[in-house]
Amino acid sequence: MSKTKGEMRRYSSNFAWRERAFERLSDTPEPFRSLLDSHFCWIQPIFNFVYRPAFIRDIKTGGPYFSRALFNVILSHSVRWCRNEPGMDHLLAPFDGRRTFHKDAVRQLFEDIQDGSSKVPTVQALLLLSAQECGRSNRTQAWLYSGIAFRLIEDMGICVDGQRHVNPGQLSAEELEIRNRLFWSCYLWDKIISLYFGRSPLIQNSDISPPKVLMDDTAELDVWTPHGLPSATYPPKQAHSISCFIQVCELSEVLNQLLVHLYSPSASPTPFSAYEYALAAASKLRDWWRDLPEHLRINVADLASECPPSHIITLNCLYHTINILLNRAKLKLSREPHLAARIAEHNPIIQCISSATSIVALFDLYNNAFGEGHVVLALAYSVYTAASIFLLEIQALSHAAPSTLERLAPCVSTLERLRETSPVLSTACELISRELEVLGIRLPNPYSSVSMNLRNQQLESRSLQPSSMDFHNTSLAPGLSRQEPPITYDDTILLDQQYLGSGPESSTYYNLLDMPFEMFETFSHIESISFVMDPGLSTS
Repeated sequence: MSKTKGEMRRYSSNFAWRERAFERLSDTPEPFRSLLDSHFCWIQPIFNFVYRPAFIRDIKTGGPYFSRALFNVILSHSVRWCRNEPGMDHLLAPFDGRRTFHKDAVRQLFEDIQDGSSKVPTVQALLLLSAQECGRSNRTQAWLYSGIAFRLIEDMGICVDGQRHVNPGQLSAEELEIRNRLFWSCYLWDKIISLYFGRSPLIQNSDISPPKVLMDDTAELDVWTPHGLPSATYPPKQAHSISCFIQVCELSEVLNQLLVHLYSPSASPTPFSAYEYALAAASKLRDWWRDLPEHLRINVADLASECPPSHIITLNCLYHTINILLNRAKLKLSREPHLAARIAEHNPIIQCISSATSIVALFDLYNNAFGEGHVVLALAYSVYTAASIFLLEIQALSHAAPSTLERLAPCVSTLERLRETSPVLSTACELISRELEVLGIRLPNPYSSVSMNLRNQQLESRSLQPSSMDFHNTSLAPGLSRQEPPITYDDTILLDQQYLGSGPESSTYYNLLDMPFEMFETFSHIESISFVMDPGLSTS
């Protein structure tokens, strides 16, 4: 019988050595200690690839959760986060920047694979190499490394709940903990890399999969500070790493449904079936947002002056990204005559533009606190998704409203700068640039005084309270066999005043909440730029 979450937490006493393991970092020579700290600050809380206590402990003991390949790939992957720290260039000089780390990691990794025994550090090293090659725009390598990792966890039985389906006593509490974390880390990365490159996800959750329960939840209370930034500029905050990871895994289950049923190149559901999938995903996404713990939920209409930890910003941006993808799919389905009126009632354009505007606000908060040198690829992808919506608006209206250009310009400028450290964004930048060229549009300087003033005005106060955003279905559209329950948007809808017809352009603009059906139809028939960052695919 599986244990409840409360019972699981009582096992955390088995991890009393956790703090002692962290102290071992003080014996690790520079630049390794700084690189390890950087990894566990910026990467670990959102993706949870490596269980830190066991890894740090086994650095010294040579235990089963340490390998030279894993150690070197962590160092190689982490250089980008702290390369600008004083003296780091000098410390890394003997290692050819980070190239030595990467070369050693690949060589040692395949030595481990040739050994023929599946090990946890091998899987973790493969996941990190996949993430690193993904950012470098080496799509084939990223896909292959992740695929080997997913095959290995199946070979090791990690895809199966070790507590319910393995002989009692065969696995220790620590082994169960690491297996559960590793399965959900793989599940999450499978969805993220499939999203980036337009592929079909491989790992599916089932009744026999490990639970989304972490026995060692002490990291929830850890103090989080942004490694590599002056401590005086950012007061320490509670990390909430465990609840954030569990929530991003639950969010990835919604993303999985979108990728499998609505965006898979091989999926060919009927329009009505796709509509049913979209309704189910929308219901799950609304439930997820409603149930999201308050310490993880960011109200974009009332942003705090202090930025929460980076992984919490990333979590919220991923939510808005998935909301955009869901409503883009609805918008495309509204081309079907028997679905158009029903979907128009829910107005997915509102959801798309609201989430796009929210992503820009969240990114501004993140960037002001941590700088673009610490932007993870998932956050950059969210900015690209937001830019695609602003571009769709320009395409649909056949003219570029100044306010829309002012939203789009900083997104494009940001992506252009981030492509230096994440070359995979080059595809995203080229897709936007190509469309702007076709439209004959030249973006304004996002840092001009006029642009900055307009953006500040946009970010001050532009929300509608949830009570005013209740959409009810009043009639059954032709071709539908059942009445869909009313949809209530209980999250804040973030819109600029120009969208409400009360801004400086109100005489020539439109009220998004009172959009004529003809204008909605125009939006639905515009083919938005691809959501994938693979030049060989055009999935939309």
